[in-house]
Amino acid sequence: MIDINLIRTNKELVKENIRKKFQDRKLPLVDEVEKLDKEHRALRLEAENLRASRNTLSAQIGQLMREKKVDEANKIKAQVSANNEKLVEIEEKTDKLAARIKEIMMTIPNIIDDSVPIGKDDTQNVQRYTFGEAKPATFDIGYHVDIMEALCGLDIDSARRTSGNGFYYLTGDIARLHSAILSYARDYMIDNGFTYCIPPFMIRSDVVNGVMSFDEMDNMMYKIEGEDLYLIGTSEHSMIGRFKDTTIDEAKLPLCLTSYSPCFRKEKGAHGIEERGIYRIHQFEKQEMIVICKPEDSMAWYDKMWHLSVNFFLSLDMPVRVIECCSGDLADLKVKSCDVEAWSPRQNKYWGELGSCSTLGDAQARRLGIRYKTEKGSVYAHTLNNTVVAPPRMLIFFLENNLNADGSVNIPKALQPYMGGKTKIELPKKK
Repeated sequence: MIDINLIRTNKELVKENIRKKFQDRKLPLVDEVEKLDKEHRALRLEAENLRASRNTLSAQIGQLMREKKVDEANKIKAQVSANNEKLVEIEEKTDKLAARIKEIMMTIPNIIDDSVPIGKDDTQNVQRYTFGEAKPATFDIGYHVDIMEALCGLDIDSARRTSGNGFYYLTGDIARLHSAILSYARDYMIDNGFTYCIPPFMIRSDVVNGVMSFDEMDNMMYKIEGEDLYLIGTSEHSMIGRFKDTTIDEAKLPLCLTSYSPCFRKEKGAHGIEERGIYRIHQFEKQEMIVICKPEDSMAWYDKMWHLSVNFFLSLDMPVRVIECCSGDLADLKVKSCDVEAWSPRQNKYWGELGSCSTLGDAQARRLGIRYKTEKGSVYAHTLNNTVVAPPRMLIFFLENNLNADGSVNIPKALQPYMGGKTKIELPKKK
């Protein structure tokens, strides 16, 4: 949510930002909120004047009563009563106006960074960097489901019977690999100075509204029937929500946190949810990184965070590239965002998002009331988030990049301590 002062002082900047995001339908909302804001401020001023007048008149009534001037006092009492009725009416109007202003402000997109490429959708995202040696396969690499089933590591058919499409059973060494990657990711982030957390896996609606846009919420979140609780789609939501309505000591910034959680997503409107595989799924696990910092530090942290992701995947022998999201592909709260994508030897191209790094400026902080103390007063903090790793999707590309021609899978050196010292996952021996 942007500062309403931007609309008061630089309305055209807000409108131009909307145009850059190809959301022209929202342009009239800027004029509407400007008009409502003027009306709201005028009514608040009128209410303040009525309260001041009431105080003055009340003092006069007391003086007149002491002087036994009852008739004059009663006339002023009638005026005070009329003012009170007017004040109640004004307060009702201001409450309605404030609610409508907030509703509009929650839908006006955040101001994107000047460096964000302009484009309508993800087809116009821009490749910025590549890392690692992206080699084409020298042998036929099968579909990830076939690889995992050959290793006795995946059972989708049973999951479909128990839970429906978009679910899975992982078993044996593949299940162990899944857990090992998460454990390695946890320690990797701790070694890089982040504090490890396990957050609540459900959050209330006021937190949901604070951390994401309405469109995202509708497409992602599962609601608990009969309760004001939602299953988290990412631990970022509950981690940022932890600081709702708090003022942080400036000396404690930046807060660098890494969190583990299961994640649940409807994937509403997503293509491929019916496909046989684990790319589009309703349930997965994730190690996340979150930073809360001063505004002047947020872009430096943004760069550091996506580099942490890149180095993590390189340590797993997975070449990656960084794709910068264009303006039309940015969610409304984001200032700047990039995706880290995996190299797919099977397809001989970069394909498949491993994670996303975003800075949201002070948008979440404004919605949730997250400030920090300075010598001059309190200031809204900036919030950032980035995926460390989110299996089992990333297993698709891990297996492709570490597969051998005989069907076995190499375990990178960094991961071997978490796999009981194993250097390979071997095909089961035929009986």
